[in-house]
Amino acid sequence: MRSAALILTATAFAASACAPADQPQQPAPNQVDGAACTKAELKTLQPGKLTFGTDQPVYEPWFVDDDPSNGKGFESAVAYAVAGELGYAKEDVTWTRVPFNAAIQPGRKSYDLDLNEFSITEERKQAVDFSAPYYDVGQAVVTLASSKAATATTLADLRKVKVGAQVGTTSYNAAQRLQPEQPVAVYNTNDDAKAALRAGQVDALVVDLPTAFFITSAELEGGKIVGQIPPGDGKPEQFGIVLDKGSPLTGCVSLAVTRLKENGKLAELEREWLAGAGTAPELK
Repeated sequence: MRSAALILTATAFAASACAPADQPQQPAPNQVDGAACTKAELKTLQPGKLTFGTDQPVYEPWFVDDDPSNGKGFESAVAYAVAGELGYAKEDVTWTRVPFNAAIQPGRKSYDLDLNEFSITEERKQAVDFSAPYYDVGQAVVTLASSKAATATTLADLRKVKVGAQVGTTSYNAAQRLQPEQPVAVYNTNDDAKAALRAGQVDALVVDLPTAFFITSAELEGGKIVGQIPPGDGKPEQFGIVLDKGSPLTGCVSLAVTRLKENGKLAELEREWLAGAGTAPELK
């Protein structure tokens, strides 16, 4: 695994880069002509196909069995629902694997759309487009019953322990807010972070709430959710589908997501794949 310093340097470079200033603004979903949002009209990487990107590995409850093409898991199901709204059958959908950080860096993409629990942020919008949000999410602190973090009940308690998170994520940003005066341990993947927690290299991890419920119930023996970290700006964190900056698909994809929200399909998929997540207290 690369050192934390090298990872953070690369991340800072990616975050500081920006797309060309003359990129066109994409219309809001209600300004898009729905008649133009059809398979025959959309300009995709492969004519007649819709290419989705995601990381490798991917985790439950977002994807099942590290196989995004099986339609199982919340984000896999959302991908196929969006494709259906745009007129693509399941066999018209292809998948490519793209590392998390690479997916949101400037430059031409190997995908039309990418789903990988990408939170919509102003910084990221300098390099890529986002669809309308498809899920509101919180960040949670996970530990083991044997860890000194297990007795924490406040944000102040957690400032006294060693915390880790995956590089380039809003979980990492939340961990930095939690511990502004000491470095956060950074890992390439959640698997690496969980291994560090088991080995006692860190006392706790920050992950999104549905992931927290999954790993504490299915992956970490003695796992425990300490609680949720309040949003940095008081606003809910939201996941969006990532597209190339200035993509001609952005408006139509946002329209598809909006329709899925309005017709209840997104709520149905949340109940099917994320209902087990439940809630956790917000730390004060």
